[in-house]
Amino acid sequence: MLEGIRTHKRTTDVDRKRQFSIVIPSWNNLDYLRLCIKSIRQNSSFSHQIIVIVNEGTDGTAEWVAGEQDIDYVHSTKNIGICYALNVCRKLIDTEYMVYANDDMYFLPGWDRSLMEEIKKIGHKEFMLSATMVEPAGNNPAVVHADYGSDLSSFREDKLLKDYSTLFRADWNGSTWPPNIVHMDCWDLVGGMSIEFSPGMYSDPDLSRKLWEMGVRIFKGKGDSLVYHFGCKSTGRIKKNKGYKTFTLKWGISAKTFMKKYLNIGSEATERIPEKTLSGTEKLNQFVKRIKSCF
Repeated sequence: MLEGIRTHKRTTDVDRKRQFSIVIPSWNNLDYLRLCIKSIRQNSSFSHQIIVIVNEGTDGTAEWVAGEQDIDYVHSTKNIGICYALNVCRKLIDTEYMVYANDDMYFLPGWDRSLMEEIKKIGHKEFMLSATMVEPAGNNPAVVHADYGSDLSSFREDKLLKDYSTLFRADWNGSTWPPNIVHMDCWDLVGGMSIEFSPGMYSDPDLSRKLWEMGVRIFKGKGDSLVYHFGCKSTGRIKKNKGYKTFTLKWGISAKTFMKKYLNIGSEATERIPEKTLSGTEKLNQFVKRIKSCF
């Protein structure tokens, strides 16, 4: 695997005063990636380091990223998935904070200012924060549902930029999915992404669970930090791992139970998520799920 991976560091933080390192895995998804990076450049309040993990890049991604001098990148000739991709970029990161984003996201104005203000308010390193996704469809309680296009051909960018401030919602508990942000000390302490979830399904709640184990109790989504998410433009093309089974066997509870019962996902944000102890019946149900996950 290592023989097919090359790291390219072209930028420096000496005079840019960059705030976040935004890490974006991309797998032959050039048109969405270009729009994603355009939105970061155009709509961010601060300067940030942009790192792209180019998986394969046979659609022109490798050549395009190589020509963008404000982007640091890793190029893997094979698709190494999300977990390896995020881990391999660690030595490129210049800032204290890592933002993990998908390439099919469009960052809206002020997304980073809201997160930075919340970080300063928290005053310590032990947190996971998320921007709030705006999605055209679905029933996820942690997103805003508003249809500005399901793909690039139907995307109404001008309309979205005009309307985005009307889409703000209350802050919510349950930060798990990207775009999320953690301090690098927390990332390093829990060992980054867990490769047993490769190529990546359920690696997100696993990272949250690892942070929970180290004592993090702030998992907050910012309702005025918005990104538009086209949804599954890469994951819809891969053969998915059975991450829900891996999570249950690893932690003794299902990912759904962890996100719903522990992180209280989608509920109104609290300063700290309260401790949770499962009832006897809940523990029995989780034991049965763990047994089923063996098969």
